[in-house]
Amino acid sequence: MTPGKAKQQKELRLGALSGDPLSRGRKKRVGRGHSAGGGKTCGRGHKGQKSRSGGVKRPGFEGGQTPLYRRLPKINRFSNYLFKKRYAVVNLSDISKYKDEIGLEKLISEGFVKEGELVKVLGEGKLSHPLTIHAHAFSESAKKKIESAGGKAIGIKK
Repeated sequence: MTPGKAKQQKELRLGALSGDPLSRGRKKRVGRGHSAGGGKTCGRGHKGQKSRSGGVKRPGFEGGQTPLYRRLPKINRFSNYLFKKRYAVVNLSDISKYKDEIGLEKLISEGFVKEGELVKVLGEGKLSHPLTIHAHAFSESAKKKIESAGGKAIGIKK
């Protein structure tokens, strides 16, 4: 680049950028007479709620009619999402191939559940040999199948 061109070319930096000063237009000054273009009613029209000061109502206001959020039934307004207990589910068919005792460590290491999850054993599948299972919860059918096979269903405190 020649020294003459360097003077002509502006340096491009984010801080140096500026838009056209009139690109957004000037603020309209209302209430300054007819010739100014915003006299008398100041662009608010004649009468009515929106023409008066403080006439903007809250979102959902329906002019005194019962609003939609009050007309709808209360169903699904409350959700216990934050405190709901969620269980990772393990079926008897998944763990029937193991012998002796199954605890949380075994279920985590085998990839059935993740660290820190609550475990519930469901009764889908058959159990042909005695098995001791440690879990946070058991379905009724799972308990019956484990005990009928001669095993134990041991609950872990949450």
